Amino acid sequence: KAADGTPVPLSTIVRITRQTVPESLNHFQQLNSATIQGVAFPGVPMGAALDALKGLAQKMLPQGYSIDYAGQSRQYVQEESGFALTFAFALIIIFLTLAAQFESFSDPLIILVSVPMSIAGAMIFIFLGIGGASVNIYTQVGLVTLMGLISKHGILIVQFANVLQREEGKSKREAVEMAAGIRLRPILMTTAAMVLGVVPLILASGAGAISRYNMGLVIAAGLSIGTLFTLFVVPAAYMLLAKDYGKLRARGADGQASLPEPEAESGSIPS
Repeated sequence: KAADGTPVPLSTIVRITRQTVPESLNHFQQLNSATIQGVAFPGVPMGAALDALKGLAQKMLPQGYSIDYAGQSRQYVQEESGFALTFAFALIIIFLTLAAQFESFSDPLIILVSVPMSIAGAMIFIFLGIGGASVNIYTQVGLVTLMGLISKHGILIVQFANVLQREEGKSKREAVEMAAGIRLRPILMTTAAMVLGVVPLILASGAGAISRYNMGLVIAAGLSIGTLFTLFVVPAAYMLLAKDYGKLRARGADGQASLPEPEAESGSIPS
């Protein structure tokens, strides 16, 4: 109203326009936000889907806008950054434990040579997206577990080959061939037991079934393929890196033979 009480039209002081606005304004991290939801195609890993989304956002969003993640995507991004450190820490712990057990730095390297091959075998099934498998926190836990399980096969071969060299005087080649042949049945039985043990995870149903499936698939596939490579690659690595106790014994014998014998001094016994 004016000073004299006369009504004043609203159009004289403001400009009225019509526009569509959201019913509510969402905030995330104390900033105005808009939520974009989507589901990756079957067989597409979550990491690849998030990378594609990030690339589109960088191209389409105006300057000053940024993206963040929520839900499983946020958990995946956070865990992915720490997985490399976790994996490296687990690998170092296993290496140091084996080095203390075998009192050698070469034997742990021989044992762990099967780890990358088993991981590669497991990731083949993940990248193919068999059964909806994808890279997530559960597959990462499965990979760390797989690293410890597959090391058992190398331990059986290397330890027995060392015993054959030290105690029975076998050459390095004979020792590793006998160790691989004699330990074949225990290795296959151990692998079968561990693979059958994770079958319930693969066949799980109900809430959280896909999470258990991812973990079980990684362990089962990695153990199966890793065991196959272990039987061939570990003996080859043993021939290249392991100690040759026969040469060490020969070198020690040569050193003993080259030592001069002590000479007895002759002289008369004083009366």
